[in-house]
Amino acid sequence: MLAVNWVSAVRDLFDVTLGVHNRNVVLAGSCTELLDLESVDNFSRILDRINPHVVIHSAGLTNVEFCESNSELARHVNVTLASNVAKSCEIHKVQLVHISTDQLFSGHESFVTEYQTPDPKNVYGKTKAEAEHIILDANPQALVIRTNFYGWGTSYRRSFSDVIIDALQKGKVVTLFRDVFYTPILVENLATTVHDLIDRNASGIFHVVGDERISKYAFGLKIAEKFGLDPKGITSGLMSERLDLVRRPCDMSLSNQKVRDFLGRKLGGVDQHLNRLKQQKDEGLARTNQNI
Repeated sequence: MLAVNWVSAVRDLFDVTLGVHNRNVVLAGSCTELLDLESVDNFSRILDRINPHVVIHSAGLTNVEFCESNSELARHVNVTLASNVAKSCEIHKVQLVHISTDQLFSGHESFVTEYQTPDPKNVYGKTKAEAEHIILDANPQALVIRTNFYGWGTSYRRSFSDVIIDALQKGKVVTLFRDVFYTPILVENLATTVHDLIDRNASGIFHVVGDERISKYAFGLKIAEKFGLDPKGITSGLMSERLDLVRRPCDMSLSNQKVRDFLGRKLGGVDQHLNRLKQQKDEGLARTNQNI
C-alpha cells in the first residue's frame, strides 16, 4: 500500500520501478520488477540490472498480532531481509531509505525525538528497532524514516483512513480509541518530504510525521467531517480495556522538529492532509488504487 501510493506521488518526477513479491501489480507511470530479497547476492543482481539512484525499502510485516504469534517470520522479514537490502545498497553505493515505525517506544511520552532510546513493547516494535540498528551499522549513509502514514489502499491492503471511510459509507459502526495518540501523515507528504531529505544528502534517523498529535477517535471524526459522512457511526473506545490485543504504546506521537529544522519548513497538520486526501479521491486516485 505504501509503495503504490509512493509511486503515485513521484512518478511524474522520476523513472520508478515498483518492486513486487507475490502480486502482479501494474501501475501507470512505473515499471514492475519481481524482487528477491532472500540474500545480498540476489538483491545485488537486481540492483545491477535496474541501476537505481535510490531504493525505498517499504516491505515489512506490520500486523502487530501476526508478528507476535509468528516472531521468527517477523524477524526474518523485518530484520534479515532489510539487512540484505542495506548491505546490497552499500556495496553498490545506492542511496537507501528504510521505512521504520512509530511503535518503538513505551508510549508514556508525547512527541518523542530521534535522540530517545527505543523501548518497544511487542515483537513488531522489537524487530523494527533491531532493523534500524543493523541497517545503519551496515549502511551508515542510509536514511531511516520513522513514520505513521495513511493513503488510498488497494483491493487487498486497506489504510486506516479506508477502514473509517468504508464503514461510514456503508452505515456501519466503527470503534476508535480515544486513548491512543499519534502524528499521522499522508503518504504523498511523506514521499515528498523524504525526497527533499535525499536531495539535501541527509542520513540517519528522521521522524517524518505530521505536525499534530491526535487520537485515533478524533482522527475519525475529522475524516467524517472532511468527507461529509455521518460521525454517529464512530464510537469511542479505550485500548486500555482491550485485554485481547497485543500490548501497544498508547502514545505513539513523534516529534518532527529535526526534519522541520533540516528542511526549514513544516510538514503539515491533520486538516491540511485530509483536505488533500479528499482532493485525491476527487481526482480518481482512490478508485485507481482500489482496482489494483
